[in-house]
Amino acid sequence: MSDYLLPDEITRLAERVIAENAEAGRKVALAESCTGGLVAGALTEVAGSSAVLDRGFVTYSNEAKMESLGVARDIIETFGAVSIACVWAMAQGALERSGADVAVAISGVAGPGGGTTIKPVGTVVFARATRDMEGEPEGELKHFDGGEGPGARASIRRQATLCALELLLP
Repeated sequence: MSDYLLPDEITRLAERVIAENAEAGRKVALAESCTGGLVAGALTEVAGSSAVLDRGFVTYSNEAKMESLGVARDIIETFGAVSIACVWAMAQGALERSGADVAVAISGVAGPGGGTTIKPVGTVVFARATRDMEGEPEGELKHFDGGEGPGARASIRRQATLCALELLLP
């Protein structure tokens, strides 16, 4: 049995995120939707994470995204919660509402339902914003396989957690 709650590959990457950000003197914040706090949970598995993790926002509902992170209603109504525009706004909101130097936002369709032709199950969008950056935050849309059958939802959320942790590396 592992000494950690989460899978080893997630914990090992979280350890790197904590170590490398601590060395760089950076604080991080998260705005999570489909991962439901897994990224923040992975970071807090690591002793010393309080030196790096400023805070995490779990904004699963559209209302939470608007209220907690300041995402504009028209962004959600026009582009949807699973869009680059939405995660850009989420990352900016997390940065503005924290003492962090970098914020990563995640939103997606983990399934098994909720997918559409345009945004099928496994579609996950990410954004990273850094304090005092010029221009728009970085954004990326990914499609993770494994959207069918038992364990599919967990697989998509695990892959999204790993991707978000990668985005937190300096």
